[in-house]
This record gives sequence, C-alpha cells and structure tokens, in this order.
Amino acid sequence: MGPSAVLQVALGERSYPITIGPGLIDRADELLGPLLPLRRTVVVTDENLARTGHPRRLEAALERAGIACRTLALPAGESTKSWRFLEQVVDEFLGGGVERRSVVVALGGGVIGDLVGFAAAVTLRGIDFVQIPTTLLAQVDSAVGGKTGINARFGKNLIGAFHQPKAVLIDTDVLDGLPLRELRAGYAEVVKYGVIRDAGDFFGWLERHATGLFAGDAAVRVEAIRRSLAIKAAIVAADERETTGERALLNLGHTFAHAYEALAGYDGGILHGEAVAVGMVKALALSVRLGHCAPQELDRLRGHLDALGLPTRTSLVTNRHFPADGLLAAMGKDKKVEAGRVRFVLVRRIGEAFTTAEVGDRPLREVLDEG
Repeated sequence: MGPSAVLQVALGERSYPITIGPGLIDRADELLGPLLPLRRTVVVTDENLARTGHPRRLEAALERAGIACRTLALPAGESTKSWRFLEQVVDEFLGGGVERRSVVVALGGGVIGDLVGFAAAVTLRGIDFVQIPTTLLAQVDSAVGGKTGINARFGKNLIGAFHQPKAVLIDTDVLDGLPLRELRAGYAEVVKYGVIRDAGDFFGWLERHATGLFAGDAAVRVEAIRRSLAIKAAIVAADERETTGERALLNLGHTFAHAYEALAGYDGGILHGEAVAVGMVKALALSVRLGHCAPQELDRLRGHLDALGLPTRTSLVTNRHFPADGLLAAMGKDKKVEAGRVRFVLVRRIGEAFTTAEVGDRPLREVLDEG
C-alpha cells in the first residue's frame, strides 16, 4: 500500500471524507461498502473508461462487500452534459429501483461527475452519490465541492444544483493511464490553487516538485492533490453556495477559459485545463495592466506553465482566432455576471487573489487582443 491521505470537507451534517492514494478502487469494499446500506448501486461511467479495467475493478470490489452493481457507460465528452443524457441517467436510476436511501456512483472525469451528481440531486428529490474521479482535473476540482450540472446552449454549467457527495475516492493509480495532454490539463487546476492561496507556499512547492507528478511519483501526486483539496475544502466550508464571494476565488482564470471554450465549441480542440492555463495568464496580465500586481508575478506563472508544457496563449493549442468581441459576448453569459457586470478573479501576488467587477472595457480588450 502506497502513500495515502484523508481530508474532511466540513459542512456540518453534509460533511464528507476525501480519501487519496494508490489502489483505492480495489479497496472500494472497505471504503465504500459501509456507505451503501441497500447493498446495490448504479455505477455511471463513460465508454472510454469502460474499455479499461477500472469499472470491472470497482464492480469486483463492491461484489466482495455483497453489493450488486448495474453499470451504465455513456459517450465520453462535454456534449454528454446535456438534458438528453440527464434523462437517460435518471431513467437508469429509477429503472434500477433506487430508493431514497440509495447511493449511486460516478466513476469518471468531470463530465460524468457533474452529470451524475445533478441526476442524483433531482432523482426522488435527492439521493446520495459517491465521486470516484478518474482524471487529475476532476480529482482536484470538480469532484469536490458539490457543484453539479449540465450545459445549456448559452454556456457551460448554467443548469445545475449544489449537491454534495457522500464521499470522494481518489485513486491516483488511474493517472497512469491518462494521456500526457490530459494530465497537463488537470495540472492547470493544481497551479490555480497555488496562485489563489499561499497555504505554506504551495506554488513554490509545485515549482520544486511538479516534475515528480508527471513522472509518476506516487507520494508527490498524493501530496499535490491533498494540498489542492485542502485549499478547496476550506474555501467551500466558508462559502458553500457562493454567497460571500470567497468561493468565487476558485474561478481564477475560468471567466476567460469558459469564453475560449464557448467559442471553440467544446469540441476538444482546447481542453478545459488548457483554457484555464491561458485564462490564468490573462487574469495576471489584467492584474498587471490595472496596477494590482508586479510584472514579475506574471513572468513567474508563465515560466512555470512553460516548464510543464502548458499553454500560455491559445495559439499554442489551436489555430482558431478568438476575437475580443466574441470573447466579451461569451463572458457576458457567464454565471459570474452580477447586475450585468462580469466579476473577475485578479491577484495582488501569487498566493493572494481577490474578486472585483471594477474592470474597464479598454484594459480587458487589450489583454484579450494579446492572443
């Protein structure tokens, strides 16, 4: 058994554990068995994962605990976060005989986790679910915090609910099978935590150790995920439903990223984490332009992203042109718009972020026009 860690998301009666470590899917009988009182469950995954051994490993572990599984495999990709597949998942739950005490399982990346969480939230007015995220991006971001939902034609994640999981199981072994591009995309969200919150100089720790994460160092992977989620768990506990503004810090780079993704059409040409990497660079460039932080902070972020092979501008990922007018229109449809004004997450230095709606059109256009 390799290195492991356990965190708690402190939300009173909705609190739940996050367990991080290698080989955890094979220990689902021990770790999840006690959470499934009806001794049966529905596991939702995607077709790419269905071609790996992960769903079967999970089924075998749960069967050892006397838990019967029905597994549904959906198409992979962002387009699965839709009304059509929400209906299919809810039908699978109801057809599988779920009850109010049922616990269903999301085994997959952010698309599966968001979709299954929302389906659980609306089935029988809310049943429990467990997250088993299988991408680095989902492990450090979407699987924790209770944001669930699907996309609308007007933008990402505009339909959904806050619905916290009953537990999160993060098996770091699944990262071995991820393509390098996806691993890098997930790492962008890890960097985000180091930029928004100092937390013992997490960004400095990443500068020293991140190569180990990509090289398969189990201890580094567990520690990077643990430190990322410790920051997220503290922010979620302080502002679960985004009422005080604290949770909005987790959106660093995302206002830009969602606009790039919307104009790209969610076709995989630019991955979410790649868009977030570029978006963080834009957020720091805007912070510099507005006089909030020193240019050296932007240089430090760019240098780290470059060193790990992450894009710092969209032209490094796609040959599409993203005109400022189109990006601004997409930003205007973002969830973070309040009274017609877009709220941005900016920084004073790496490790200290803040939110503001006081961003003029001209500096924003200048940053967007930089490509």
